[in-house]
Amino acid sequence: MSNLRHQNVMKLSGLEPLVFTPEINFVNIGERTNVTGSKKFARLILNGNFDEALEVALDQVRGGAQILDVCMDEGMLDGVAAMQRFLNLIASEPEISRIPVMIDSSRWEIILAGLKCVQGKGIVNSISLKNGEKEFISQAKTIKKFGAAVVVMAFDEKGQADSYQRRIDICKRSYDILVKEVRFNPHDIIFDPNIFPVATGMEEHRTNALDFFHATQWIKQNLPGAKVSGGVSNVSFSFRGNDPVREAMHSAFLYHAIKHGMDMGIVNPAMLEIYDDIPKDLLQKVEDVLFNRSEDATEQLLAFAESVKAGDKKEVVNEAWREDPVSKRIEHALVKGILDFILDDIEEARIAFGNPLKVIEGPLMDGMNVVGDLFGEGKMFLPQVVKSARVMKKAVAYLEPFMPKVGDLDYNVEQSAVKKILLATVKGDVHDIGKNIVGVVLACNSYQIIDLGVMVDAQKIIDEAIKNKVDIIGLSGLITPSLDEMVNVASELERQGLKIPLLIGGATTSRIHTAVKVDPVYSGMVIHVADASKSVPIAGEAISEETREAFHLKTKETYQQLRVEHEAKQQVKQMVSYEEAKSNPSFIDWENYEPFVPAHLGETVLDNLDLSLLRKYIDWTPFFSTWMLAGKFPKILEDPIVGVEATKLYEEAQKTLDRIIAEKWIHAKAVIGLYPVQRKEDDLVLLEKGNETAFTFHFLRQQGKKGKGVPNRSLVDFIHPDKVDYFGGFAVTAGLGIESKLEEFKIEGDDYNDIMLKALADRLAEAGAEYIHELVRKELWGYDSQENLGNDSLIKEEYKGIRPAPGYPACPEHSEKKTLFELMKVEEKIGISLTDSFAMYPTSSVSGFYFGHPESKYFGLGKIGEDQVASYAQRKGVSKVQAERWLSPNLAYTPSLKVEINSL
Repeated sequence: MSNLRHQNVMKLSGLEPLVFTPEINFVNIGERTNVTGSKKFARLILNGNFDEALEVALDQVRGGAQILDVCMDEGMLDGVAAMQRFLNLIASEPEISRIPVMIDSSRWEIILAGLKCVQGKGIVNSISLKNGEKEFISQAKTIKKFGAAVVVMAFDEKGQADSYQRRIDICKRSYDILVKEVRFNPHDIIFDPNIFPVATGMEEHRTNALDFFHATQWIKQNLPGAKVSGGVSNVSFSFRGNDPVREAMHSAFLYHAIKHGMDMGIVNPAMLEIYDDIPKDLLQKVEDVLFNRSEDATEQLLAFAESVKAGDKKEVVNEAWREDPVSKRIEHALVKGILDFILDDIEEARIAFGNPLKVIEGPLMDGMNVVGDLFGEGKMFLPQVVKSARVMKKAVAYLEPFMPKVGDLDYNVEQSAVKKILLATVKGDVHDIGKNIVGVVLACNSYQIIDLGVMVDAQKIIDEAIKNKVDIIGLSGLITPSLDEMVNVASELERQGLKIPLLIGGATTSRIHTAVKVDPVYSGMVIHVADASKSVPIAGEAISEETREAFHLKTKETYQQLRVEHEAKQQVKQMVSYEEAKSNPSFIDWENYEPFVPAHLGETVLDNLDLSLLRKYIDWTPFFSTWMLAGKFPKILEDPIVGVEATKLYEEAQKTLDRIIAEKWIHAKAVIGLYPVQRKEDDLVLLEKGNETAFTFHFLRQQGKKGKGVPNRSLVDFIHPDKVDYFGGFAVTAGLGIESKLEEFKIEGDDYNDIMLKALADRLAEAGAEYIHELVRKELWGYDSQENLGNDSLIKEEYKGIRPAPGYPACPEHSEKKTLFELMKVEEKIGISLTDSFAMYPTSSVSGFYFGHPESKYFGLGKIGEDQVASYAQRKGVSKVQAERWLSPNLAYTPSLKVEINSL
């Protein structure tokens, strides 16, 4: 199917294919490996520094280039030898050689040399009719023999096409010769209709951009299969030295060229402004020039450009701060997250201070304190802070070899006054994005972070805390079983006579849970931390000799009061018996409802979900929440406080997503199961050929007293009480293979990309859940085959049916996940495993149930009574104590769990 779909499209390749599907909007051609376009690259090649020149190519690929333009046309250079040598070097670098190469030269012998070296299917840039048809045909046949695509310049025997009519005439003539005489695949033809400068002051140049736009549109409409390309930077040639205006011109030109049909272009991403971010007054003047809207458009832009030039940020960034003293340069690099010069500055500081430790405790800590202050004042946001931490880690990693070692004469274990904080995700839990963010924020405020990672048992936490003489222990957890493990850690700290302050944080934790469950079992300080920004002042008060005793006493008193108030609420809250709750289910007209039989019963495995498809289903609002930027997408991008940073973060997320997909950093899989079931009170029993199987799902029911006509809901209410009905489950992951990339970031000390990758993998997993649910509704179950909803409607859950997950409000008990995984053989089929506490690994995974009844809806269980817990334990075949542990956040009473927890 896929081969048929793509047979009539352009296909290029390096080590990996680049297929020009209709979904691809525009392809960037990296321009910096061109000796005529990059002074740096030319200097390196002329000096024979090919290995360093290779880094330029690598930067282009990492910067988003999808094709690499290589040009060796230099008068003082042996172009043939240089092209051969550089292409052979590229072939030895997998990260570069994965993308196609454009062999760019005006000399045929260099092109021929390149064709003999390049691997995969590349592009020749360029041939034309300037020397007549005979040479044109001969060169085209050779290129065809090598299997390459070709760029055809709008150039003939009379010269370059400099008008709309000349452009289309030459392109039409060239196309007919290539397709009819040479039998060249039309999908391998790329026209360059000549991008010329605008705003030169010359009358004949006023329509240059407009003629390109119109010619591009004509080519796409009249020359089937052909593509259009061009060198975008040519358009702004008149404004050399004024980067803000050039960036605006490139972005505006590209925006309109793409709308007219331009497919690819030689572009420097660093010289592009986001179209919507171009100041409106500048954009108007640029577009007046591009579209030749007025007689004085050029004069207006030239006058405006003079005022813009003074605000050229790149001039200031590149020059001004580099003249500051080394301590100020280090501070600037930390605040701005600039990696480029940090090693040079750190080496200079190391020599000046004479002691690497003094560099850390001096300019580095001073700089991070500025970062911490700005973050605390709301003048910096988390993505910026994480970039600052990346600079700090790189600097410290450089200094480490110079630090005194055990056994050195000048070694002193107590020489640093930096406070230490141990962080760990507790046993049974594998989620660590929040913990990592807290670590970064605390590190930016002069704390030394000892991160034990995930799945850390209580004794290891305690042993490492003692060994490292830490000042604080921070515990993190995402799933509800982690709450009990935190109680266990606190109990062990108490039993072993320790008094280290304990920070409690994570998605399922709360101030009231910390007060009611954790604080009573530990006489040391226990503090709940709501989010990363609160961790700094809390840690400060917990450690400071001036404040810690008073803070400890105040916290204990506050939590004691919270327990009293909580107990009072529990006594006041009205409950009904479990039997009474069961007699008040959701009202559904079952007499007029016939269960819909799924089209595909049993399991369906999706072994290779397309990440390019999943990204279309992403709900971006939670992504910004991960980075502590509050607001709903897309409005957050226009927010007066966080909008600028949110936009930068979103753009960087898109670039990272492009790399995740293109470089296959992660893989996504899913398994879906649809089954016949029989309802037995509040349980669902799976059937096979009409008989009960060993698989039963146990659900819970709301038990709070309701008003007249309001039901005590349970998820089983959406299953027919008498007839055979249908029910489903799913598991999806977008985290397969992620560990190797995260290890790279860890080695590099790159917290920013670590958090970015984890956050995007989480979003892709949720997107996967959204996509496969749609597939279930429309095809696999098929109860709403005519559904036609956009992504906004999917995010708002406007579809029929629900997909509640074990651990969430309607079914808060995580152990049901185990039954689901055993039923669908999830680990065997798609590689997601469960921890002892029912956390999924890889962490970027989602699982849940499918209910298809049109009246099914999400709800929260709320508090439940002891009679329902006893029934639930009996139905599941576990002890009541075990059931209480699993259901502890939902209990309407306080069981005695301490002894049982400590014995685990």
